[in-house]
Amino acid sequence: MKIIAVVPARSCSKGVPNKNIKELSGKPLIAYSIVAAQKASSIDRTIVSTDSEKYASISKEYGAETPFLRPSEYAGDKSTDYDFVKHLLDWLADNENTLPDYIVHLRPTTPLRDPDVLDDAIRKFVNNKEATSLRSAHEMPESAYK
Repeated sequence: MKIIAVVPARSCSKGVPNKNIKELSGKPLIAYSIVAAQKASSIDRTIVSTDSEKYASISKEYGAETPFLRPSEYAGDKSTDYDFVKHLLDWLADNENTLPDYIVHLRPTTPLRDPDVLDDAIRKFVNNKEATSLRSAHEMPESAYK
């Protein structure tokens, strides 16, 4: 069974420029997702999908693979998660003649993850033959409308 973590990190955020590499406690935000994926025993590969050479270089420093740069048409404001995932799968099929059994999508903007929780979620998902996807969430202490 092959499980790939993909960390999407486009560089052209307008709201917070370069948000994916902003420092948090001395490390770029993207590093936290990469490290969590690497510490999860069930994840075989960690790939960062980015449109930026700079982001790719930073990602490699923290141990992620960046085998391609995401084309600009999949890295714009209106690009969807489907776009970058399809690009990843097409690239893997065309260049490595392989596809993962499962993809773990880790956004850099959610940096605080416990690798044991990732492993537990993956185990539960894989063992549930009726499941087609899994999304994490947590109860909010107050209404999002406040």
